[in-house]
Amino acid sequence: MVRERTDLHGKTDHNAHSVYLMYYHLIMVVKYRGKVTDNPISERAKEIWEHIAPQYGIVLEECNHDIDHVHVMFRAQPRTELSKFINAYKSASSRLLKKEYPEIREKLWKEAFGSQSFCLLTAGGAPLEVIRQYIESQGVKKY
Repeated sequence: MVRERTDLHGKTDHNAHSVYLMYYHLIMVVKYRGKVTDNPISERAKEIWEHIAPQYGIVLEECNHDIDHVHVMFRAQPRTELSKFINAYKSASSRLLKKEYPEIREKLWKEAFGSQSFCLLTAGGAPLEVIRQYIESQGVKKY
């Protein structure tokens, strides 16, 4: 079970053995940059995410779309296998969205809904230079 807590560093997640704060920004593109994503499709994709994510220790923070791509910010656990989750999500959402929204099939001439590729970025926390300086200063007497 993942619990959220607040400490000196702000909001963190923890389990029995670790404390962590792992935010990610995921960008997924519709196959062929097809212009198919509207509000109902985006809301359904979000529902699918929220159904699958807990099995992988993932919590949705923010989600929004443009007509041909989706941006998602989420938190994960150290044990989370991100590529497995992303592939499971993309597979399930593609299958369900094409089934529930036949107009998608008309605009995308092949089976896949999303592009195989994606962009996943870490997000949050201190800037890299601040962390680098903090690590370099360890063991140095301050007085």
